This record gives sequence, C-alpha cells and structure tokens, in this order.
Amino acid sequence: MEVQETAVQTDRVLTIPNILSMARLVGVPLFLWLILWPEFDGPDNDGWALLILALSGISDYLDGKLARRWNQVSSLGRILDPAADRLYIVSTLVGLTWREILPWWLTALLVAREAMLAVAVLVLRRHGYPPPQVNYLGKAATLNLMYAFPLLLLSDGSGWLQSLSAIFGWAFAGWGTALYWWAGILYVVQVRRLVRADAAAD
Repeated sequence: MEVQETAVQTDRVLTIPNILSMARLVGVPLFLWLILWPEFDGPDNDGWALLILALSGISDYLDGKLARRWNQVSSLGRILDPAADRLYIVSTLVGLTWREILPWWLTALLVAREAMLAVAVLVLRRHGYPPPQVNYLGKAATLNLMYAFPLLLLSDGSGWLQSLSAIFGWAFAGWGTALYWWAGILYVVQVRRLVRADAAAD
C-alpha cells in the first residue's frame, strides 16, 4: 500500500510502480482459481498459490518504495495499490474460508471492517473529500495479514512444518485483525472530524 505523501509527483500511467500494481491485480483471479481448484476435484496447486502470494507481497513492498525513491508517486498508483491489497485479502478470505482453513467468524470480522470503511468513504465523497490516505498502522495490518494467509494455507495438512505454520499463521492473523480494526476506527474518527468541520463551517 502507498503511505501518505505530501503531493502527487507525476501523472504518468506507465511507471514501474504502477506496472507492479497492475501485475498484482492480474494475479488475483489466478490465485483464487489455484486455491479453489482442489474443491472442484482439481489438483492441489497450493505451492503455486503460495508463490503468487509471495510475489504479491514482494511487489507490494517494491511499488511503494520505488515510487517514493524515483518520484513516481501518482494518482493512479494511489488507487491501484490499495485496490490490489484489498482484492488479495478478499480473494484469500474467500479461498481459505471455502476450504475451511479460516473460521467464518474471522472472515466476518475482516469483511465487517471493510464494510465500515466503505461507508466512511461514501460519507467522505458526499462531502467532497477523497478517500483517506493509508497510514502506517493500516500498512502494518496488511503486512501481518499478508504473512498470516500464506502460513495458514501452508498449515493445511499434518507434520511439523504444518504445525509450525499454524502457530505463526494464527499469531500474524490475530495481530493483523486487531491492527486492521484499529486502523479502520482511526479512519472513521478522521471522517467524523472532517464532517463536523464542514458542519461548523456552514
């Protein structure tokens, strides 16, 4: 995800960071297909699904870092990068919940947070404000979840590796969910302050 910047540096579309974000978006349906294929009597492709998740995590780190270093922060990048993050989170939730690796209540918690944030964004748009910028807390939450999901996918089975993956996967999932909600509540507080400021100005 992009961290808040003071200004948009470029309006170019075909920058290296944007291309990385686009590649991540293309990988979303491929990842979902790979993770759900065993549920439809297909082969087990968890290894390839894990590889796509790993590449997504690497590109998530690189696109923001390169955009800042090369002064290629753009309006399109501000949209593509968080969109790719959220789509990976949603697709992973769907896949892991469908395969009963994730419990429904954890999925419901994360989906409810996204619904809360969507309402906050709609309120901002009604008042003429853009969506809130991603802060470091939200970035930390996403990174924890990005670590948790591959580990939980790897834990599907028996053996010492699967047991170890489950321990660390659930630890990251717990921290990620807590931080995800904390960041979401901060967004709502920010929205409330902006709306109140508008009301006071009127």
